[in-house]
Order: sequence, then C-alpha cells, then structure tokens
Amino acid sequence: MRLRYTLSALALAFAPSAFAQTPAPAAPADPVVATVNGQKIHMSDIQTAAQQLPQQYQQLPQDQIYNMLLNQEIDRKALLIAAKKENLQSNPQVAAIMAAAADDKLENAYLQQQVIAQVTPAAIQAEYNKDYAGKPGPAQVEARHILVPTQAQAQDIISQLDKGADFAKLAQKYSQDPSGKTGGELGWFSQNEMVKPFADAAFALQPGKHTETPVQTQFGWHVILLEGKRQGPTPALADVQDQIQQQLADGVFKATLKAVTAKVKVQTFNPDGSTPTPAAPSK
Repeated sequence: MRLRYTLSALALAFAPSAFAQTPAPAAPADPVVATVNGQKIHMSDIQTAAQQLPQQYQQLPQDQIYNMLLNQEIDRKALLIAAKKENLQSNPQVAAIMAAAADDKLENAYLQQQVIAQVTPAAIQAEYNKDYAGKPGPAQVEARHILVPTQAQAQDIISQLDKGADFAKLAQKYSQDPSGKTGGELGWFSQNEMVKPFADAAFALQPGKHTETPVQTQFGWHVILLEGKRQGPTPALADVQDQIQQQLADGVFKATLKAVTAKVKVQTFNPDGSTPTPAAPSK
C-alpha cells in the first residue's frame, strides 16, 4: 500500500499556521511574495510548506522560517523550470512517477478531508467526557532511583542500603542520572511514563522498600526506592487532547479504508499472475 498518511501530518491541519495572521485591510488575501521567470510564488505556498516542517523547525522565529521557506520555494521553481526545459515530464519513467505521486496526494487529501470533518473539537470533548471526565486518573507511584553502569555496582549499593545507608546520599554519590543531584527524586509517575522493566519493578514495591535486585533497562542498572502510592488526578482536557485527537484520527483512518474497500470489487491473484486454486471443501 502506497499511503503516505501520518497522524502527525494530519495533526498539523488542526494547528493554526504561524503565517495565517489577519492581513491588513489593503493587503491581498494571498499576496505574491516572489516570482521566478515570471512564475508567481504566493503566501499560500509558504503556508503549505510551513505545515510540512518538522516540529522542531516550527519553533524557530517566524522571520527566520519565512526566509528559509521562501528560498526553498524559489529553488523548487528554478528546478521545475529546468526540468520542463528539458521536457523531462515526457520521459515514460518520470511520467509514471509523477502519476503515482499525484495519486498519493489525492488519496491523502481524501483521508485528511474525512479526518477534518469527523475529528472536531466537539468529538474530542465527547471522547474526553466518555473516557476521562469524572473518573480517577491512573495509579501513580512516587520513587527515587540510582542509575549506575554495572550490575555489580548496583548490587553493592543494595548491600549498603540493607545495612542502613541513606538512599538520597548514595544517589548523590553514585547515580549517573541527573536526578542524582536531588537524591534520585523522580516525583509521581504513572506506569506508562517509564520504560517497562523500571515501571514493573517500581509498581511491585511497597512504600519504604527498595528493589532487592538490580533492575536493568537500556539506560543501565537501577536501584529503586518507593516512597508512596496514590490514585492519580483526573487529567485535564488540555493534557490529553493530542492523544485523543490521534486516537480519533486513527479510528477515522481505519473506518474510511474499510468503507471504501467495501464499495469496490477486489480480485487477487498468485504472485505469478495465475488465478488461485479454490480451497478444497472441508470434510
């Protein structure tokens, strides 16, 4: 399947563009911001390019983004002029690639249209009311930890704790995690906020107890001290809005594929192009 659909790309459709500001009364709705051999580049072209930027680039100052995108669009126009001058679009291989790209754009436009129509603020609010509002949040624990590079060192720290050593002081002395400066404090967290081996070990402890054996993750070896357990507070809509939006968009995506596939006739063949042999009826 050639679908280029991504939830993160669709999420951008809900975010106001950094350039979608109210124009001055005398300004045209979609001004020309540059020309290349007389071919116009409009502000809408810059807005479209801005929506395709990775998130980290969208944090840059607007004037810096604008200049970068304008130069990018100028380069694209110049490349397109050069390609057309050589009549490259008439090359059969290039024409096939262009047709496939046009199909991809149309497919994604249809999907995005469905998502925008159905994943509305009202739908997000309704999903929040159903799954979150008035319900307790996830279970949480409060913990400290000490991160060291070897199992042997972690085991030695556990031995010191068993003899009455102070956990916070050991964290300040040995831990390679930034939290070591504050005695290994991690605060309150839910199970899905930590890597699985760490979360499993922390949630299995009782308050005041530390892990009896070192816990290994991709970061190294941990010794964990549990300080408390509680039922977490109900998350605010703003805290889970992006998650709900992605879940709804994913649901629309799947439902749309199922609906459109049900309306067409599909016939499949073997890898060599031959018709599959019907399966023998079971006895």
